[in-house]
Amino acid sequence: MRVIEITEAGAPEVLKLAERERPVPRHGEILIKVAYAGVNRPDALQRAGAYAPPKGASDLPGLEASGEVAAIGAGVSKWAVGDKVCALLPGGGYAEYVTTPAAHALPVPKGMSLKEAACLPETFFTVWTNVFQCGGLKAGERFLVHGGSSGIGTTAIQLASAFGARVFTTVGNEDKANACRALGAERVMNYRNEDFVEVLKAEGGANLILDMVGGEYIPRNIRALADDGRLVQIAFLTGPKVELNFAQIMARRLTLTGSTLRPQSELAKAKIADELREQVWPLLDMGRIAPVMDQEFALADAAKAHARMEGSTHIGKIVLKVA
Repeated sequence: MRVIEITEAGAPEVLKLAERERPVPRHGEILIKVAYAGVNRPDALQRAGAYAPPKGASDLPGLEASGEVAAIGAGVSKWAVGDKVCALLPGGGYAEYVTTPAAHALPVPKGMSLKEAACLPETFFTVWTNVFQCGGLKAGERFLVHGGSSGIGTTAIQLASAFGARVFTTVGNEDKANACRALGAERVMNYRNEDFVEVLKAEGGANLILDMVGGEYIPRNIRALADDGRLVQIAFLTGPKVELNFAQIMARRLTLTGSTLRPQSELAKAKIADELREQVWPLLDMGRIAPVMDQEFALADAAKAHARMEGSTHIGKIVLKVA
């Protein structure tokens, strides 16, 4: 099968087309003939040598894909050969075939293309875990998500709005701002000329903030929180180390937490999949929410896809067309 390998740690150009043996599904796994693979920030971190795959996972990049079940391993009863699925992957999505635990796959929503479905697993698993399970977002609360035009941002805006929260977000230009407003964001701030801290404080503070920027945003996020507010950190585009005064965290009863998805156990990911199937997939089936698409690249052009993502000019999800 054709795959994209990381030939060495480095810039997008280290991604090269190669050939490998087709994987065989183990107990509890399915083999997917990949139609499209989603492109995500963790793929770029892995390519740069900053995010090693978990033990036993493929060294190939790619954490989500859509396609058709090509084979099933022992113990799998939920899926049959020929079923169309999208799935969270432990790795290996930049390939014509990939294996993943059967419990991490979900059906392609009604009326949705395989191209769109490839954009669901990584972002929806991440947002559901951090915004609803960990962050405990409730209807009527003020929710701030940074980077609203990213794959995570566009998903978080839609889900938070669908479940009744008031959504605030930050972006870098007016095109991205318009896209976020169309998805349901109540207030969009251009971080180049507006201070999100002042905007949120004027509203009474954010009850929940989802941040992937880090760095100097961390103390600013804390100032922007309402009393009893929660900050959930999922990435550090500008660094993880800052100096904080924990007295204000104690006095205002703030909660600081965060998570990464890939190292979690298979059982934990299966539970997330079950909750998504029950509470979010009906919204997708009805067309109330949908992934925001940016651009499609051929598998052989994975380097170009990474360059576009790291240029931060995209709005929504980038995909690789595999088949």
